[in-house]
Parts: sequence; C-alpha cells; structure tokens
Amino acid sequence: MEDSSGMLDKEEMIDSPVKDQSFKPVTRGNAWLKVLTSAAAFYILLLVALLLTGNPNLFPSLVMVGSFTVPVAYVAFLYERRHFSRLKMPTVSLAFLYGGLVSIIATSFLGPLFVIQYDLGEALAVGLVEEFAKILGVLVIARHKRHDSEMDGLILGAAVGMGFAALESTGYAFTSFLMSSGDISVTMEVTLFRGLLSPLGHGTWTAILASVLFRESKDCCFRINLQVISAYLFVSILHAMWNGLSLVLTPAIGLGLGAITTWVVVGFIGLYVLLVRWREAVRLQIVLPPATEAK
Repeated sequence: MEDSSGMLDKEEMIDSPVKDQSFKPVTRGNAWLKVLTSAAAFYILLLVALLLTGNPNLFPSLVMVGSFTVPVAYVAFLYERRHFSRLKMPTVSLAFLYGGLVSIIATSFLGPLFVIQYDLGEALAVGLVEEFAKILGVLVIARHKRHDSEMDGLILGAAVGMGFAALESTGYAFTSFLMSSGDISVTMEVTLFRGLLSPLGHGTWTAILASVLFRESKDCCFRINLQVISAYLFVSILHAMWNGLSLVLTPAIGLGLGAITTWVVVGFIGLYVLLVRWREAVRLQIVLPPATEAK
C-alpha cells in the first residue's frame, strides 16, 4: 500500500487536468449534513409516533431510517469530495444498493463454509469472507466501467461497504427484536449503536481495498497483484481486530473498556489509512488526465 504515484515530469504537468480550464474540480458541498440532520429528525419523529400511537407499521420504517442514515451520509460526504472524479450519483447509488446486496448475499453463502467456531480464528475468517464479499460487490458494479482511477475505487468501495453495513444492521435489529421477545428498546439500541459506529468499519475498509485495486488496475481489466493482496489482508485483519480484539482485552480491562479501546484503535487506524489513500487519489487526479467516460 505504498505510494505509487512516482516522480512528475514536464509532459505530465502539461497534460494535467489543472491546466485544462474546461475541466474543473468538484466543489465541496454540505448535502451529507442535510441528509444526516433531516434523517435524524425523521428518526425521532418516527420513534415518538411509535411510542404515542403504538402502531406496529411504523417499526420497520424506524429500523430502516436508523440503519441507513449514517451510512448514506458517510457516502454523501465522500462523494462531495470526489475532486476530479466523474463518477455520477446513479452509479454510486447502485453501488450502495446493489453492491451491498451482492455482498450480503455472498457472505451468507461463503460464511458457513469458512466460519467454524467463535474464537479469534473465526474473527479472522469472518474478516476474510466479508471483505472478499464486499470487494466482489465492487467488481460487479464496476465491471463495465472504467476502473483505473483510485478516487473512483475509494468512493465505490465506500458505497458498497456502507450498503453492506446498512443491510447488516437491519438484520441485526430484526434478530435482536426476535431474541428480546419484541422489546423495541433493545432493537432501537442495536440500530442506533451500529449506525453510529458504521463509519469506523465496513465502508472505510472496503474503500481502502477498492482504492488500491483501482489504482493497480488498467482500463481493460482488473489487476490483482501483491499490493492488492496486501490491502485485502490488511483490511481483513482490521475487521478481525474489530471482532476479536475485545475478547483479548476484556479479561484484563473489562468488557466495556475493552470494547471502547477496540473501536478507538481499529477506527483510528482505518480512518488514517483511508485519509492517506484519499490524499494519494487526489494527487493522482492532478498528475494524470481524467477519464473521458462519464459514469
């Protein structure tokens, strides 16, 4: 996952999109904040309406809004900072929905084949399976698109990862509802908790892996090399640490502190590496001509 941009020569600088006044970088917006605040307001209104009316038809809507709010806002935040990328919102939306569905379905089939028992070994197996399933979702979405821009890979990876996270959170909320014998408070706690933590996990990990995959690939085909494999193993280990590190820390510092330490450590590492990848993606956009195909 080393920087592969290399040294710039004069010819590259002449061909740079910065010199091309007909192509301007995307200006940053705050639509992600509007998504976050408006969805949070609807979540509160739905919760109040459910508590006051007791109408069970509101419950699925409440779970969906709670599960999707932060993932959608996260993807919108990155999309608004795509710089010179020509990715269009329909493609990113398809990545979120269809890529997330492909990933969640692939995980349901692959998981039982590799996950055997709940221990540190299973935590690594889950990481390997789910990160493979999510990058498979990226491949399905991008198979007929240009895939030689690191920024495009980062955004599509984040969209697929967050789509997976939102769908997975919905499943966990439904499971908790059944296991708690219909306790709505438990379900809301799971939904809210997983939603708030989602930026530290799936979307960030898949964005890292997809950015490296796109950086190393050519327009005609995806390219799997040592850098891509290293990135895959790295995000899988982060995933495994997220699931298993607290098991190691709990006997020493307690369950609550162990979980918080895990989230802080793994979340910081993931977001830091994502920031490095994003900065490299911006730098590559500046020194390389933009793709001519609108997506």
